Amino acid sequence: MKKTVEYEQVFERGCGMDIHKDSVYATVMGEGINTETRVFKTTTRDLRELGAWLTELDVKAAAMESTGIYWKPIFHVLSEFPINLMVVNASHIKNVPGRKTDKADSQWICKLLISGLLKGSFIPPADIQKIRDLYRYKKKLVHYISSERNRIIRALEDANVKLSSVISDTSGVMATHIIEGLLAGRKDLKNLVMERYHHRVKASPEEIVEAIDGKITPHIRFLINCIQKHISALHQQIAEVDAEIDKYVKAYETQIELLESIPGVGREGAISIISEIGVNMDFFPSEHHLASYGGMCPGNNESAGKKKSSRTRKGNQHLNTYLVELAWSAVKTKNTYYKAKYEILVKRRGKKRALIAIGRKILCAIYHMLKNNESFKELGSNYLAEKTQKNRIEYLKRELRQYGYKIERVA
Repeated sequence: MKKTVEYEQVFERGCGMDIHKDSVYATVMGEGINTETRVFKTTTRDLRELGAWLTELDVKAAAMESTGIYWKPIFHVLSEFPINLMVVNASHIKNVPGRKTDKADSQWICKLLISGLLKGSFIPPADIQKIRDLYRYKKKLVHYISSERNRIIRALEDANVKLSSVISDTSGVMATHIIEGLLAGRKDLKNLVMERYHHRVKASPEEIVEAIDGKITPHIRFLINCIQKHISALHQQIAEVDAEIDKYVKAYETQIELLESIPGVGREGAISIISEIGVNMDFFPSEHHLASYGGMCPGNNESAGKKKSSRTRKGNQHLNTYLVELAWSAVKTKNTYYKAKYEILVKRRGKKRALIAIGRKILCAIYHMLKNNESFKELGSNYLAEKTQKNRIEYLKRELRQYGYKIERVA
């Protein structure tokens, strides 16, 4: 006799979807309907047929894996229907090994959904999604510029111009002036160097002249000119993206001003954070949930009473990167709480862990600032020392009272 396992249903009816590039396997089950699996194409017409089918069956909840970017068009089309859509982390809904088929996956997702065992991922509002897409694309363009600048240095190395050996910032004013002079065919290298030389350069003018005395061939000159034109085009494209971003962030100027009150956070940093988490903190029950979403909290790995690795969990890698950048900026701001805390942590935990800790503190502060609509409250660089001293005094008072001493404050 075949046995069945009964489980509590949180949703009366549900739909589980296994998503692919060209097809969607949708399984419906629940009270009053037969379990059924249908296959739909990912065209707009077929997805609307899927939405109409779910509406006809009075299915109010549906879940899908966050498979690459393929979930996005499905989410956008089905949002037109009265269905509670849930996008779930694929690593949280793995099926039983040995039963890996598209149909079985959709059935498994549906069972987990109606049992209330799935937790939806954070999906920002439509306008925040636009800011996110634009800002991530802008960061990609910045990376392209860095790559192209490195290509210029490699081309100069091919010409035996050792510019990166004597100047650390190869995209700065002095290095750019030297490169332009070499491409123009200037032979007075000493005058070329002295025109932009300054005391912050560690190498002497003679060392720089010796390093840049190479052989710039017409081929190298043509290659570098092409790279420079591409860099100029990328800068122009970044300016256009910035203008488009400004159109969408006008509605969030108040929140941006609040975040700019945090040490080390400027307008660029505030926009980067808002593009990833939005401004409505109601989705996150507490600041700890937000820190987990950003991958800024330690993980738990315990077995047989022994704690193993506590490395940070995987989260939103874009948000994680932005927070580490802001943490670097914050710890370099003098006379601040973050700098004082970093100096304490870095001694025993190292730079990387200390930066993650500061990034988490910044994110927790952002959570409360956006939730309560309040500006940042700077505690000051002496806060930790004063707190330690106060705790030490209270500890010594308790010790003395235990031994029968009476403590009186002397004015």
